[in-house]
Amino acid sequence: MATSLKTVMTKRTPRAGAERVDARDKVRGATRYAADDARAGLLHAALVPSRIARGSVTAIDTAAAQRVRGVRTVFTHENVGSFDTGGFLMGGGFGFQSFYPLRSPQVAYRGQTVAMVVADTPEAAREAAALVAVTYAATPFVATIDAPDAQPQAQSALLPQPMFADRRAGDAEAALQGAAFTVDAAYELPVQHQNPMEIIATVAEWSADGVLTIHEPTQNAESVRHGLAKQLGIEPARVRVLSPTVGGGFGQKNSLQSHTALVAIASRALSRPVKLVLSRSQLFHNASFRPASRHRVRLGADRGGKLVAAIHEIDQQTSRHDLFPSNGTEITARLYGIGNFLGRERLVRTDVQTPGYMRAPFEHPAAFAFESAVDEMAYALGRDPVAFRLANDTAVDPISGKTFSSRHLAECLAKGSSAFGWARRTMAPRSMRAPDGSFIGWGVAAGAYKAAIAPAIAKVRLDASGTVRVAVGGHEMGQGIRTAIALTVARVLGAPVGAVEILVGDTTAAPQHLTAGSWGTATALPPVQEAAQRLMEDLRQKAGGQAGAQPDANGATAVALLRASGRPFAEAESRMRAPGQPEQVFGRLTGGLPAAAGPVYPDFVAFSFIAHFVEVRIEPTTRRIRVPRVLSVADCGTVASLRTARSQVEGGVVWGIGAALREASEVDARYGGFLNADLAEYVLPVAADIGRIDVDFVGKPDPRLNAMGVKGLGEVAMVGVAPAIVNAVFHATGKRLRRLPLRLEDLLES
Repeated sequence: MATSLKTVMTKRTPRAGAERVDARDKVRGATRYAADDARAGLLHAALVPSRIARGSVTAIDTAAAQRVRGVRTVFTHENVGSFDTGGFLMGGGFGFQSFYPLRSPQVAYRGQTVAMVVADTPEAAREAAALVAVTYAATPFVATIDAPDAQPQAQSALLPQPMFADRRAGDAEAALQGAAFTVDAAYELPVQHQNPMEIIATVAEWSADGVLTIHEPTQNAESVRHGLAKQLGIEPARVRVLSPTVGGGFGQKNSLQSHTALVAIASRALSRPVKLVLSRSQLFHNASFRPASRHRVRLGADRGGKLVAAIHEIDQQTSRHDLFPSNGTEITARLYGIGNFLGRERLVRTDVQTPGYMRAPFEHPAAFAFESAVDEMAYALGRDPVAFRLANDTAVDPISGKTFSSRHLAECLAKGSSAFGWARRTMAPRSMRAPDGSFIGWGVAAGAYKAAIAPAIAKVRLDASGTVRVAVGGHEMGQGIRTAIALTVARVLGAPVGAVEILVGDTTAAPQHLTAGSWGTATALPPVQEAAQRLMEDLRQKAGGQAGAQPDANGATAVALLRASGRPFAEAESRMRAPGQPEQVFGRLTGGLPAAAGPVYPDFVAFSFIAHFVEVRIEPTTRRIRVPRVLSVADCGTVASLRTARSQVEGGVVWGIGAALREASEVDARYGGFLNADLAEYVLPVAADIGRIDVDFVGKPDPRLNAMGVKGLGEVAMVGVAPAIVNAVFHATGKRLRRLPLRLEDLLES
């Protein structure tokens, strides 16, 4: 099953495809996570959070905490000792932010760790943490992106790199002035937090020979390994990170956490393994999140219904100590064939921990704004929203001028339109009613996400017993990468899926590149397949040269060929990188640094695409919004595992419903931090909120991108869901809403 509190039970159409290879262990509770460690002798840590949003610690009194029975020590900036920074992932480092608590008395955001208690039991640690008395010197702070003293700055000036520059094609300003029809609208999106089932936890232990082992749920074990080595001043070879299964990541666990070194330091000082499990509230204040953003979209079209100009401007929140870049216009520039496009992005420093990558991090907000504006333009022209999108499709990337490696967005729209019954939709707002009087609205939106690939090294070993062991860079966060790998290897070797053992998330098995950005499948599967093919070819060659061997062994399974050879095992390795990447990129892979490429490659541009069709029903008095039906059609290349692919899209749709109708992290403008930092008040969709979700795929391989023809799916699944809902709400009510999440008061008539 999926591993997010957002991916809840849905009414689904029957699934097809092989079952998940880890399904039985999960439903039996046999799958073990970092926080499940309950061995004898384990010590427990608890964090003390800052009560101010910015300033410094002037005094800490730990006497009362030290008197709690079972307390071993209280670490503060005064006694923890010196340790290095792990750096910021987007600045050449390894962490989700460059700020690491307890290195100084500085306070950078409310909820930041200012002390850590270690005790014999978690109860004693928590009790003592509550007794630590901290005195502060507070300074003025900026809490929100809209604060009067917030100062947006051009991203292109702050980050003078090509990937963060303005995106330009043609002359958008001039084309907009000459357009027959224009749309000019502003959109608001709130801070949001990932809420995976598995809270961030760390277990650190040192061996007698000075090797540090970290058990932590992470999407980037290699970054944790190298970042910790840098912080602690030891060789990376003396650090092992184990994260075989993650109970949901969604970007929150994509790099070194700010507390991990503290747990390792405590374990070394006390010569015992130490475990820290963050509380849900601490997750809101000590891990990355989706930043607030503001969008202005201006579109121009001619009288024939052709989009001739688009300007998309974005203001996005970042922290004071890091510049977390915005990349929203990367997809809006490519959704349609708009020859005159301008994308400008600005960053706004606020006093929070550094925001980060939350599923479809920039693409969900950008698509909400842009696809809402496209729907407005369709109505301004009197065009059907699906037909309007089809009329503006393109085979060429407007920004680079290169062709797409594959692009089947038009097929997604056409296929979805037919299956949804779009032809029965009447164009006029408020024109469709249910028998109970509810307003019915049908909306559509498109989505895109870069088709990226990272370098990977895969090893496949077959034993005469029939067991196949696969080691490759990757992390299983519930998305089904183990299942996709097992199906691929089993198909090549003719082995049972159950005989395939997979090592991922283990830094001793293979270099573990960050698994994020929908590049996991396209990164891991091609080298795994190639290694399996090399192993099979080696076995066939050996069999062909043996006395009595069949002249054509192509029909034999790998294990039969191995046994016939008399060898105890056979193994093969494959190293792959993205098109255009140099061999030196493997140095970044083994060094724990991001090394993904895309969407622009030397000969083409690669994206995954999706079309969402949504029905809403709105109660005429209370204006409560229901979503009884969603149909999504995805273009993700080859579908490597149908069951897990369907689950990815279903989960993405649920996330989109939550983003559109429920989720917002409420910022405390008085004191900083987040007011609803728990699951009681951070509102998520539940089973009753979710209707029928139908999923289909174009299913056409993209052989230009990689040999298997696979593209990403997990991120694009969410992109476009929110605007499809908002467009459906307009169709139902005639009201254009431009702020998420939608609220009842937005629809109540004055």
